[in-house]
Amino acid sequence: MQQEWNSTTRPRPSSSSPASAGSCSRTSSVMPHPPSFVRHILQSLCALLCVFVCHVPAAFAEKADRDKPINFQGDSLGGNTDTKISDLIGNVVITQGTLMIHADRIQFHQNPDNSVSATATGNPVSFREKRDGSDDYYEGFAQRIVYDGTKRIVELFDRALLKRTGDELRSNYILYNAETNVYKAEGRPDSKPPSAGEAPLGSRVRGVFLPQPKDGKDAKDSKESKNAQKSNDPVPLKPDASLKPEAAK
Repeated sequence: MQQEWNSTTRPRPSSSSPASAGSCSRTSSVMPHPPSFVRHILQSLCALLCVFVCHVPAAFAEKADRDKPINFQGDSLGGNTDTKISDLIGNVVITQGTLMIHADRIQFHQNPDNSVSATATGNPVSFREKRDGSDDYYEGFAQRIVYDGTKRIVELFDRALLKRTGDELRSNYILYNAETNVYKAEGRPDSKPPSAGEAPLGSRVRGVFLPQPKDGKDAKDSKESKNAQKSNDPVPLKPDASLKPEAAK
C-alpha cells in the first residue's frame, strides 16, 4: 500500500500523481518533520543545479513552485519520537509544483537546532524542476544525496550527474553549501562496483557545456566587437575530440 502526505491538511485525490498508479488505497495527513527539510533541500538542489549547470541565478527556477503544496508519497513511513528519526521507504516521490524528487528511501533526522537533515538513497536518486519562463528542465541524479540542515550543505555521491538541455556535469562527489554558495566537484573512485553493463565513472570530473546563443543588443555588440578585431588576434583553441556524455543511470 502506498501512502501520501502533503504540507497542508487537505486530502488529495489518489490520481493527483503519476506515482499513484497501481495503488489500492491511500491515506493523507501532515508529516511532522519533512516539510521543513524539503523547503531547504528544494532551494539547495535548485541553487546547486543553477551554479553547476545553468550559470544563472537560482531565481530563474520556476517561481510559482515556491507557493505550491509539498506532497510526499511512499510505500511506508516509520519514525521514533525519541530519536526524532523518520523513514519514508519504497518508491518515494516528493513534489512541489514542477519540482519532483524520486528515491528508494529518505531518512529524516531532526537536529538539536530544529533543522532537519536527510539522506536519500536510490538507483538512482533523481530530481528535476522546470526553468521559469522556459520549457527547459534542470535535472540531477546520484546514488546517494545527503543534506545537512544545520550547515545547509548538500552532497551528491556516486555517479552524480547534473544537466540542463545539452549541458552536463559528472562526478563521483559534488558538494554545494547553500549558506556560503561554495561548491566543489571531486573525482573519486566508485564506492561500489558498477552494475552489469555500466561503465565506471572513474576518478575524474567531466563536463559538457554548450555556448549560450546571444540575441538583441548583446548579439549586435558581439558582432561589432568581432569585426573590429585585428587579423593577428590569437586563434581560439579547438579540442581534437569532444567529450561524449554517457547515458544517465
